[in-house]
Amino acid sequence: MKYKHTNNRREASISLKKAQTHINKVLKMIEDEEYCIDILQQILAVNGLIKSASEKILKNHLDHCFSEGMKTDNQERKAELINEVLSVVDLGKRSK
Repeated sequence: MKYKHTNNRREASISLKKAQTHINKVLKMIEDEEYCIDILQQILAVNGLIKSASEKILKNHLDHCFSEGMKTDNQERKAELINEVLSVVDLGKRSK
């Protein structure tokens, strides 16, 4: 399936690239034995960027892939789509 390149996907990509940069900074901070609280603040910033990216990708999926898929008359496929989303949301809850 070809995925639509929407603003949500582009914004998610930007957030993940920023997170990648922050992770490199965190690793350097650890290697340099910087203050733990400063390191933790940077880790929280990374978590926020990843959460933001996840939300954008989920919104994109619901707006495009999911809504298009739900137009089918195939009830089994609709159930699969719903279960995919519920499964991902459940994973997100467990990762908190």
